[in-house]
Amino acid sequence: MTSLQFEYLAGDSLAEQGYRTLERLIITLVLEPNMVVTERTLIELTGMGRTPVREAIQRLAWEGLLEVRPRSGIAVSPLDPKDFTKVLDARQGVEQMLARDAARFAGARDRERLEAAATAMREAAADNDIARFLDADKALDAVLGQAATNAFAARLAGPLQTHSRRFWYHLKRDDGLAASTAAHIALIDAILAREPDEAMSAAAKLIGYLRTLAP
Repeated sequence: MTSLQFEYLAGDSLAEQGYRTLERLIITLVLEPNMVVTERTLIELTGMGRTPVREAIQRLAWEGLLEVRPRSGIAVSPLDPKDFTKVLDARQGVEQMLARDAARFAGARDRERLEAAATAMREAAADNDIARFLDADKALDAVLGQAATNAFAARLAGPLQTHSRRFWYHLKRDDGLAASTAAHIALIDAILAREPDEAMSAAAKLIGYLRTLAP
């Protein structure tokens, strides 16, 4: 576990850790699209107890990543690349708003976490470490929502960001880690510079980069 992961997860509840674990398995296609599993399978796969896994399943179902089918199991949502554009259409406006307000309102702790995410992304790109990049991207999404001080927008953006990561993992090109890192670093730099307009522009460019991966 990287230092960023440890910092990010240290205060999380078991339910949150269960959610992050299952989310990662879905994003990285270990739990394949359309796969049907049981609660017991997920408990064994995560090594966690029934209560946190059950809470994680409920949350992921609400986000559209799992479908609970009474008496027939839990289905992983399908992954149609053509849907990536729809996700990005929904994400763009809220992402720009979060970036703008993070540039305006980010506090000292937010800025430290943004810098940590940027460092982790650069290191991940240098080492071609996709797992660490995904951790850093998740950490960036979390601090972006907190720094913007808009819990409503953050709750709206969260599932869209997760779906985006799943599509990105599936559709990324050979240079995907370097290109994605550059787009994210530009966003972080604009927020740290306290330039709301530049942050909005960088958020739009990030979504624009992701659109190049969509079929």
